[in-house]
Amino acid sequence: MEANSVQQSKIMTVSDSEVLADLTVKYFVNYAQRAIERRDVFRVAISGGSTPVRFYERLSGASVYSKIQWEKVHIFWVDERCVPPSSEASNFGLATETFLLDVPIPGENIHRVTGELQNYADAVDEYEQVIHSVFKITKGQIPKFDLVILGMGSDGHIGSILPNTYALFDTDDLVSAVYRMNGDYNRITLTIPVMKEARRILILVSGENKAQIMADVFRTDPDPVRYPVHALWPALHKVRWLIDRPAAAKL
Repeated sequence: MEANSVQQSKIMTVSDSEVLADLTVKYFVNYAQRAIERRDVFRVAISGGSTPVRFYERLSGASVYSKIQWEKVHIFWVDERCVPPSSEASNFGLATETFLLDVPIPGENIHRVTGELQNYADAVDEYEQVIHSVFKITKGQIPKFDLVILGMGSDGHIGSILPNTYALFDTDDLVSAVYRMNGDYNRITLTIPVMKEARRILILVSGENKAQIMADVFRTDPDPVRYPVHALWPALHKVRWLIDRPAAAKL
């Protein structure tokens, strides 16, 4: 990709993962307040993984959550592994342990993926129906999240849109199942059209093991099959990258 792609992108580099968490909280609170002021609701899709853990823990602090009208917040998940909510691999379980039990959000405003269902197609359909209901949209319409928070894997994947998987090409659905081999978890994920439609997208990247993929993503021509994050390039003006210094070392 051209050198000026880095310049055109909204990239904020911070010293370490702790400062990254603080900055993410700042944006989360700002976007929540703005959405509630304008539309009386804040609908956000969050991700799992190790990078957002410190951010989630900070959300549970009284000095932070007191700035948000949690009764007007609706939380969804970008993706989920096909495991029970009690599993250590559950993204819902991670959010529950780190902040959901500590903030005054109504239970009916928490919209998890039922990854424990044996028939993953049922879980996909159920999640789509929940999205239709909360956003008051009909089949064929795409929800407009106020914020989607993503991480990026060392292979360039976002959500559970993994390289060379069908979900990357699923433009007709809001939610897609991702079937994995070699003992990896099957997953359920929001599709690329849903991510791209969000008003704001934050991508959190942390750690020196992400330095090479950051360089590859910004220095190669767009190839979503190889690097799924490239599927967001048409919506790059809505994306803000929050990266710690080790991850940005090769940019």
